[in-house]
Amino acid sequence: MKKVALFVCLLIAAPGVIYAASRADNPTSITARATALTRSIADRIRLDEGQYLRLKQLNIRMLSEQEDLKSRFAAEQPILDQRLADAQLYYEMALLDMLRPAQRSLFDQHRASMTALGTLSK
Repeated sequence: MKKVALFVCLLIAAPGVIYAASRADNPTSITARATALTRSIADRIRLDEGQYLRLKQLNIRMLSEQEDLKSRFAAEQPILDQRLADAQLYYEMALLDMLRPAQRSLFDQHRASMTALGTLSK
């Protein structure tokens, strides 16, 4: 009976392990995208090292949240759009909160060139 119970538990756990393994590349991708986004913003608004690190963490959190929302609400487009808009608003508020006034001015100047996918065009 114990062997049967163990076998059933393994069968139930196997899809979760496979799913986790398939998502193993995702954090690396998010980190790479966050690093590129952070560098691009830092080049334009002259961040100091502490701000750079905080912005990178903010970008990782924002990109992770976007991926999570897209997977959870893929079938419900209006809800997905609203949640993504809320996440973007939070991101922009947190970003503006960490900037000094001169940096905010530079950010506002470059905001028009920012895309929704989190990259800056030159």
